[in-house]
Amino acid sequence: MRRTVMVTGANGVIGKAIAWRLAETQEFTVVLACRDGSRGKQALAEIREGTGWSDLRLELVDLSLLSSILELRKRWQGDLHVLVNNAGATPRRRLETAEGLEMQFATNVMGYFWMTREFASVLDQCAPARVINVASYWAGGLDLSDLQFQRRRYDNNDAYRQSKQANRMLTVAFAQELKDREITVNACHPGDVPSKLASDLGFGGHQTATEAAETPVFLSVDPSVAGITGRYFARQSESACPFGADSRAVASLMEACEKIDREVRG
Repeated sequence: MRRTVMVTGANGVIGKAIAWRLAETQEFTVVLACRDGSRGKQALAEIREGTGWSDLRLELVDLSLLSSILELRKRWQGDLHVLVNNAGATPRRRLETAEGLEMQFATNVMGYFWMTREFASVLDQCAPARVINVASYWAGGLDLSDLQFQRRRYDNNDAYRQSKQANRMLTVAFAQELKDREITVNACHPGDVPSKLASDLGFGGHQTATEAAETPVFLSVDPSVAGITGRYFARQSESACPFGADSRAVASLMEACEKIDREVRG
């Protein structure tokens, strides 16, 4: 039976490259989860033409909104063996979602949190299953008392770095939560590529999208990482993560995300 993988933010530079590489294996039903319908359709068409693989589909979802993720989960049919949380945003000014959350935190952190929580039951039915959180080496500065820059002056670079730190910490928290359900959860640094996100942060990028996709794809398919969970990888190798090693901070972040989740659900 063919396995199913979903890649969020699959119309972006890295997300599309991940989906492309997974389609090239010709082993997966590849689901492109995108916010922008026209860009999503274009990405799907490019991947289909470039790989010759037709078992692709597009799902529209705004990863900054719980309501949109719940709609995706409600209409989801079939299996899910691998979830690649990749979608990200880094607006240059502080914006809020329709649900009242700071946009970057909602997309980059709560989006990963909500997707993992909402699809855990589907992954469980397909276990052994995998969750891959695309994080970054560009991480740090997390302020648990001001996650949404309500007190601090918003800076998109600072907000991005703390969101990637949060991704790496939530990876450890979810690995512990899901360890008895044969669902592994790992994080990775993909690579530095020229993209809108990098441009918004004031960076360029020296790697190709294909190179940046290598580690997320490795974590998605390689048998050598089966059963490994709660780890951080770069260049297809495990790397020490001081953020994930701080168990007290990891627990505090998880509690903060759960509180925000309850507030959004009302």
